[in-house]
Amino acid sequence: MLVLVRHGESTANAAGLLLGRSDVPLTELGRLQASRVPSLLGPVGLVRTSPLCRASDTAAMLGGPSSAEADSRWIEIDYGDYEGLALSDVPPLAWERLRGDARQSFPGGESLADVGLRVREACEELFGEDGRLARAEQDVVVVSHVSPIKAAVAWALGVGEEVAWRLHLATGSVTRIAWGRAGPLLDSFNELPGPRGGTGSA
Repeated sequence: MLVLVRHGESTANAAGLLLGRSDVPLTELGRLQASRVPSLLGPVGLVRTSPLCRASDTAAMLGGPSSAEADSRWIEIDYGDYEGLALSDVPPLAWERLRGDARQSFPGGESLADVGLRVREACEELFGEDGRLARAEQDVVVVSHVSPIKAAVAWALGVGEEVAWRLHLATGSVTRIAWGRAGPLLDSFNELPGPRGGTGSA
C-alpha cells in the first residue's frame, strides 16, 4: 500500500497565502495534526518525504523507520511569480486559465501537467515490482503536499490532472493507493484521524 500523508498546517496555510516552494514551518495546529497521523498507519517499511520542512517535520513525527528519504518529485507545485500572495490577490483570469488547461501555469511557475509527470514516475517506481516497496506487506508512506497527492490520485484513477480542482484535501490527512489486479486502486481519500484541522493550499 502507498500511504500519502499531507503535511500538517503551515504558517502560510494559516495566513491564507499561496504556498508552493517556500520553506515555512508547521504551526502548533500543524504539529498536532502530524502527531495524530500515526493512529491511521499500520506497519511501515519505508518513509519518503518532500524536502520542504513542513513535510519533513511531519514525517519525523510518524514513527516507523528512523529516517525518511527526501525525494524532490514529491515537492509542491511551483507557483512562480504568485508565490506567497494571498489567495484572494491572485487575478481571477489566472485561476480560470489553470482550471481550463492542466498545461497552464502561473508566470514563472509549474503546471499541473508538470507535477503529474514527476509524481506518476515516482508512483510507478514505488509500485514497480511485486513483493517490493508499495507492493510489499509493509506500507510505503510518502509525506507530501496537496498538488502531488492529487496527482497521485489522478494516476491511480487513470484520469487527467484537471480532477485536482474537484478534490478537497485537508492538512494532516491520509490517502491510500493499493495495487489491484488491474493496476493501481484508490483505497481511501482524505482520511482524518481527529477533528478537522486547517486546510489552506500546499
